[in-house]
Amino acid sequence: MSKRNMKEWADGIIAQKDVVAIPVMTHPGIEMIGKTVKEAVTDGIVQYEAIKALADKYPTAAITTIMDLTVEAEAFGADIVFPENEVPSVTGRLLNDEAAIDKLELPALNKGRIPQYLKANMLAAKNITDRPVFAGCIGPYSLAGRLYDMSEIMMLIYINPEAAAQLLRKCSDFILRYCMALKATGVAGVIMAEPAAGLLSNEDCQNYSSAYIKMIVDKVQDDNFMVVLHNCGNTGNCTEAMVESGAGAFHFGNKIDMVEALKVVPADKLAMGNLDPVSLFKAATEEEMYQATMNLLEATKNYPNFVLSSGCDTPPHTPFTNIDAFFRALYDFNKG
Repeated sequence: MSKRNMKEWADGIIAQKDVVAIPVMTHPGIEMIGKTVKEAVTDGIVQYEAIKALADKYPTAAITTIMDLTVEAEAFGADIVFPENEVPSVTGRLLNDEAAIDKLELPALNKGRIPQYLKANMLAAKNITDRPVFAGCIGPYSLAGRLYDMSEIMMLIYINPEAAAQLLRKCSDFILRYCMALKATGVAGVIMAEPAAGLLSNEDCQNYSSAYIKMIVDKVQDDNFMVVLHNCGNTGNCTEAMVESGAGAFHFGNKIDMVEALKVVPADKLAMGNLDPVSLFKAATEEEMYQATMNLLEATKNYPNFVLSSGCDTPPHTPFTNIDAFFRALYDFNKG
């Protein structure tokens, strides 16, 4: 399998006249193949088949795997709840105090569902060769929050920054190892989801998220492998810190003004976003979806590095009529 130069791929998108779309979506594919979310997040073959079904149906510029922010926490030993048709969630708290951080050991890559996710990515990279495949992983601060509790980690960075740094180092070390394994499957990059860091100020986001992400980026990102940093918690408060991570591209949620984000992202790096996955993709009428997509395309037309996307993973039971309207608006905009 020949490697794709991801820097050239991004440069090509920026250089061409047409806008491209990379929505983060797997759930419609799961529904297309008649499987449940639970099956897709526990079986790498099912997840791959869902990804492939969507790749065959829609003209996306790249393929994304499922955005599941429980895989890494589960590998560490966190308890996970698996609803039949919703994304899994972490329940309870794995680390109850600072002493537990000290004792925390890095899990092996055969723990929990890590092997199933590696399998899904390997199959996708091997069988979808006409465009890049992006794996998914969690960011260090979001993982720390899932292990230590989200409000507790925010307090910890003020009460005991050394303990917080120790936990973040352990989380980063594990994410780095997981990203190396994902890279070895042949995928072209990874979308790192760091939504919890969106709750921090720019300075705290820099110190407790981006500094750690940069350590991972520096080791895994190269010409053939791109890290896309996703932060759907960012309302504009930490875009500068996101850019400081050194990621090759950035993905924004629907809480941010996309044009304001584009002003901060360097012109030679892709900025993706940011149509609301729930109020638009899932709940809007076809006409509303078309119009919202067209409005975003019009607003961002002066930024060649803009990539049209959903603000986050499109949820289960997103109507296909709305996904079709999204692509129809893109087609009409490019034609016009």
